[in-house]
Amino acid sequence: MAGPAEARLRKERLDRFLFFSRAVKSRTLAQKIIESGAIRINSEKTGRSDHKVGAGDVLTMSIHGRILIWRILDPGTRRGPASEAQGLYEDLSPPSLPRPALSPYEAAIAERLPGAGRPTKKERRETDKLHDGEQ
Repeated sequence: MAGPAEARLRKERLDRFLFFSRAVKSRTLAQKIIESGAIRINSEKTGRSDHKVGAGDVLTMSIHGRILIWRILDPGTRRGPASEAQGLYEDLSPPSLPRPALSPYEAAIAERLPGAGRPTKKERRETDKLHDGEQ
């Protein structure tokens, strides 16, 4: 295991860091995200997966529909278990916003599973009853 002073000096490719930190499932996916311009290093956009990052750098990423802000503590040397990966960065992301409350009609529609097919006659009547009661 490298000492803290060694970790500060060592740099790692951005795509490898994202893979090691388990932000993405593969380096190929990391490269695609980087090339799309969804990542900033210390507030500067980058499109290069071979950009070197190390301890102290701050990454601002738009991954999986969320904004993540991470301060790198250690660039890592391997893709280990999740507990090890979480030690590579400090999460500075703002808390996610609470979802707005749904009306009974919207809740009934959201309750159906996507891809469940057409509603049954009974489900349609329940949805219509909720919809008519709202007006």
